[in-house]
Amino acid sequence: MKAYETGILQFIPQRSPFVMVDQLLYTDEHSARSTFQVRAENIFVEDGELAEPGLVENIAQTAAARIGYICQQEKRPVPLGYIGAVQNLEIMALPKINDQIETEISIKNQIFDVTIISGTVLCRGMLVARCDMKIFISNNPKNL
Repeated sequence: MKAYETGILQFIPQRSPFVMVDQLLYTDEHSARSTFQVRAENIFVEDGELAEPGLVENIAQTAAARIGYICQQEKRPVPLGYIGAVQNLEIMALPKINDQIETEISIKNQIFDVTIISGTVLCRGMLVARCDMKIFISNNPKNL
């Protein structure tokens, strides 16, 4: 486990090498914001850049950190979430090694165990990616 992962791991079910969020900066009942530094050893780094799947996973894990934080506050286990669909994905640029990205998600709709979010990723103040995502939450204790 990397030192930068220790704080965020209490909020997300992912573990190295698939951790794509370093810090949860803010969360409330409708949104969350996180940061992530692109490192050379990251599984999604190709040719010195964070590839598209890494950006999508970063958005999903920002949503996971939000629900994980809420569950921890309510003394409930952190549930597993699954990306059900990605829509309207736009990649404007790929962050490079050592870049820090800031990701914000907002809840568009939540029906039972399905959450629809909108996510944006900024790097050096510029929009590099955005999408809408449908996330399914597993409330089955065997999956937790």
